[in-house]
Amino acid sequence: MTTGQEPPDTTARALAETVRRLQSAAARVRADARARAVVDLATGILAERLGLLPAEAAARLARLAREAAVPVAALAADIAGVSGQAPGAADSAPPDHAPPDHAPPDHVTPALAAVSDLQGVAEAVLEQTADALGAHAVVLWLRLPGGALALAAHAGLPAAEADAWSRVPPGVPTPAQRVVVGGAELWPGDPEAAGPSVGAGSARAVLPLIDAGRRRGALEVLWPAPGPEPAPVPVLGGPQRRRLHALADLCATLLADADTGASVPAPVPAPAPVPPADDTALLEGLPTPALLLEPVVRRGEIADFTLLRTNTHFRDPLGRPRDTLEGASLLEVYPAACAGGLFERLLRVHETGAPLAGERIRLVFQQGGLALPATVLLAAAPVGGRVLVGWQTETARAGETEQTALVRQAQRLARVAGFEECPADGRIRWSDGLHEIYGLAPDTDPVPLAQLARHAHPDDEPAIRRLLDTVRRRHRTASAVVRLVHRDGTHRYTRVIAEPVLDDDGRLTGVRGALHDVSAQHRTEVALGATRARLADSEQETADRERLALRLQQAILPAAPPPLGPAGLRAAVRYRPAAQHDRVGGDWYDVLLLPDKRVLLTVGDVAGHGVGAATGMVALRHALRGLAVTGAGPARMLEWANTVALREPGQITATAVCVLVDPAGGELRWARAGHLPPILVGADGAQVLPLPHGVLLGALDDARYEEHTAHLPPGDVLVLYTDGLVERRDRPVEESVDQLIRDAGAPGPDLERYLDRLLDLSPADTDDDTCLIAVQSR
Repeated sequence: MTTGQEPPDTTARALAETVRRLQSAAARVRADARARAVVDLATGILAERLGLLPAEAAARLARLAREAAVPVAALAADIAGVSGQAPGAADSAPPDHAPPDHAPPDHVTPALAAVSDLQGVAEAVLEQTADALGAHAVVLWLRLPGGALALAAHAGLPAAEADAWSRVPPGVPTPAQRVVVGGAELWPGDPEAAGPSVGAGSARAVLPLIDAGRRRGALEVLWPAPGPEPAPVPVLGGPQRRRLHALADLCATLLADADTGASVPAPVPAPAPVPPADDTALLEGLPTPALLLEPVVRRGEIADFTLLRTNTHFRDPLGRPRDTLEGASLLEVYPAACAGGLFERLLRVHETGAPLAGERIRLVFQQGGLALPATVLLAAAPVGGRVLVGWQTETARAGETEQTALVRQAQRLARVAGFEECPADGRIRWSDGLHEIYGLAPDTDPVPLAQLARHAHPDDEPAIRRLLDTVRRRHRTASAVVRLVHRDGTHRYTRVIAEPVLDDDGRLTGVRGALHDVSAQHRTEVALGATRARLADSEQETADRERLALRLQQAILPAAPPPLGPAGLRAAVRYRPAAQHDRVGGDWYDVLLLPDKRVLLTVGDVAGHGVGAATGMVALRHALRGLAVTGAGPARMLEWANTVALREPGQITATAVCVLVDPAGGELRWARAGHLPPILVGADGAQVLPLPHGVLLGALDDARYEEHTAHLPPGDVLVLYTDGLVERRDRPVEESVDQLIRDAGAPGPDLERYLDRLLDLSPADTDDDTCLIAVQSR
């Protein structure tokens, strides 16, 4: 008979089993708590040392554990310096690592990285979002090869509904499918978030799971469906969205682990990556041109592709060698093609894993100022994290020979394009590059030769009219250079060559020809013309300046000295200009009779040639003339002249010798500024006067000059000169002076003849200016 009550021993066993089960559950909870505390501590250490956000540090910890092939908790214990199994590890955690329930809204618990299966991931995500955000279900979608979606894990969904949505074919436009194939993330209230999916009628947020620039799946978070009363749509502000983004980043890392089989068993095996050693074999095994691209990931997104390798069938549309392309950036090698849709298609293939099979696309390949449009049959497929690309241009598919390709490349380099047109049926054919020369879009219809004037500068219309008349009416080949006006307002200088096509009866059946872009040649010719004009102007200006300098010097230097009869002296002067007109220098001389019957003799040489030297000479000569009337001696006058030289524009420098002759007693007083000393020639021979100390004018601010005196006997001749008389490149100037004095002999009564003899016997070889003064006492 049954009493409805269990026997005492059965009840005891049931109670004992319950106690053991509760004790085991409590032990697991304590172990999980210890593991979470250690992982939290290690994540905090990584975040502090590496400057990462908590979610980034958790992902880094999971990746390090995967690479080291150890559990995440064990690696966390090593980083934190504690034992992962020590009881009380959770109790020893610092206060900053509080349990998740007390974390701020933006915090994502790093313990997610220690979950050992995808189902645990979903449950942990739901635990994170249920209380803080009010979510009631979480779904992890995994992208399968071919574009289908698999429900990898879920939490909060009924089992029957999960089974019904375990696999979503590629053609079903669910919100998750839209996001995975490249769409924007969805939030509650977005119209596209209301498509067919799990949790019909629920508000949902769908975020892509991106790892290394590749969309591996989607995270879908659901909020309760509205009941009899309309439920408000969840409003997710910035902190809540950042929380979901961080959760999506962690889920993407764990899905990547599942995809590679590192720590989480993958529901669907992913294709094995192609080892680099097999790249060549893979490419060379293809019968068509192919490239292998490596994605360049920056901040979690693909920013570019690196062109790793090409096969032997590949020909660059712009004719560049293959070895110059391999290893280069795709955006840099083909910028116009990438902007025209190539990069977008390759990015979609990599992100979605869906291959692109034989799409016909119009691309432009551009290098410098040349754009080459081409129609390409494009194919692409993901291969082990890379993208294998094959393309064939229409010319290549039509069986373009190497000779034809060589001609096409030569035309591209020479910037030449051809045309042919048949007036009878209006058929016009253009070769590659002609659109670019005209400045037209690649898809623009060809322009008849008769409408060439519409695209050219108005001033070139007569030349175009003559060309058309010669070809069409006279049936002769003609050419003209016209300025084609581009859309940006610039001009392209183009040589147009056209010839008539005649039948057997001499009737015109067509016109063919070529357009040659000669803009670079025109710019070179213009530059050369401008350079020649500038050179001519410069030569003319130089000649004018030299003529001015020569005339200035001739105007300042008198051909004959003033009469010195009242002083009892007679003088002669000579000026011999330089052999080369472009070397007009600053040599000068001066003979001035002062009011007190004394005579000032000066000779000098300004450094340099041309107008600058001539104007400096004028300034110093007139300055010494003005200073002489003060009654100062030669040394004082040179000090003042030095000040004048320092204040002149360009701060001229010059040598000079200044002599005051007092005929009453025959006294000579002289000073020099770096100049050659005077020579006194008498009946007993010639002597070079001593050298008083004195630096050249314009060298020092506080220059001081020494003054010497001597006597000028009656009949003796005092000679002053510049270095153009005696300077040689092969000997000291003193030797030249001694030789000249010996060769010239006694001056005699005729000073003019004596100076001519000195000039004739001059040993100088520098072709420089020469100034001479000879003064004789009666």
